[in-house]
Amino acid sequence: MVGEAVVADAQTAQAALKKNTAAQEMEREAADAQASLKKKTAAARSWILFDSDGEGTILDVDKYAIMHRVQIHARDLRILDPLLSYPSAILGRERAIVLNLEHIKAIITADEVLLRDPMEENVIPIVEELRRRLPSASSIKLGQGEGRENISGQHDGEAVDEDESPFEFRALEVALEAICSYLDARTSELEADAYPALDELTSKISSRNLDRVRKLKSAMTRLIARVQKVRDELEQLLDDDDDMEDLYLSRKLAGASSPGSYSGVPNWFPASPTIGSKISRASRASAATMHGNENDVEELEMLLEAYFMQIDGTLNKLSTLREYIDDTEDYINIQLDNHRNQLIQLELFLSAATVSLSFYALVGGVFGMNIPYSWNDNHGYVFKWVVSIAGLICSIVFIFIVVYARHKGLVGS
Repeated sequence: MVGEAVVADAQTAQAALKKNTAAQEMEREAADAQASLKKKTAAARSWILFDSDGEGTILDVDKYAIMHRVQIHARDLRILDPLLSYPSAILGRERAIVLNLEHIKAIITADEVLLRDPMEENVIPIVEELRRRLPSASSIKLGQGEGRENISGQHDGEAVDEDESPFEFRALEVALEAICSYLDARTSELEADAYPALDELTSKISSRNLDRVRKLKSAMTRLIARVQKVRDELEQLLDDDDDMEDLYLSRKLAGASSPGSYSGVPNWFPASPTIGSKISRASRASAATMHGNENDVEELEMLLEAYFMQIDGTLNKLSTLREYIDDTEDYINIQLDNHRNQLIQLELFLSAATVSLSFYALVGGVFGMNIPYSWNDNHGYVFKWVVSIAGLICSIVFIFIVVYARHKGLVGS
């Protein structure tokens, strides 16, 4: 009976242990499912949408919904993928501007801005700046003067609308200002670290200082490449009026909605961006001819030139820093060459001394032989004369070698 009770207790404990293990596995699976759901939600919520009033909305959509909303191609959206490395680009499409500038990855339309990864540390200030600067002056004025219906107020609102920049240019200006300020701040930080390190290296050449300057030079090279990419993109835009015309989304939208506009272009995006850009340029050219503003890109050109000058100034700072590093390297190489020359001179003096002393060793070896000399008997004073004369000859040989080397310019004076 006792044995049966022990067996029953063991079976009961084993069953309880299995139940606990199964419960733990179920809890672990539930936790993994929740974690994967959070990851999917975070991946889906990687866009924030700003409207013309500066109101931000987190979008829980995939890339196909983004493509359908802003009507761009998959390869244009692929440029904004953080997992892929693409150079800086500002691309004008039929109804959107694709913006890829370092950490700023956005899609700008005539009345909306889609910004990727809004919770990143470097993107949060841009989100706040878009929220602050996207609302137009006319909308702010209408909001402040709501309920007032006077003719003068209407004329003022119309004047504000005429003098105000389009929505896409305000969004583009925020992005350009943010990237230029970001790169300029990184340049200032690099200058603050580089100049003291270079000065310390010139005063004391050591392995620690050399390694420190090497790391700073590598960081400077990478930063120059990043600044150069942004500068080249702005320069390419400024050199091509057609590319700047592609960024006038409000003008294209107004031309498409006008009665005399070309109505044969479908509302969806075409199969090829190149074909679409040709069609849009042709329709814009006809619309611009009707409105009398053909090739009128002065507003955008002035905007791009301002930030081109700023990014060019940042590149000039980095170029100056690179020249300073090159000058420091040349100075260090001169110092090392000087030390090397001093070591060569020291080696020459030691070699001359060795040659001179070899004559002394020759005399000692000759007189140290076991050969009977008749004059060696009872002539102890001869040792002093031999030592003195041999030493004098060695000194004369050493002085002659040094004078000859100086005369030939082999050593410094």
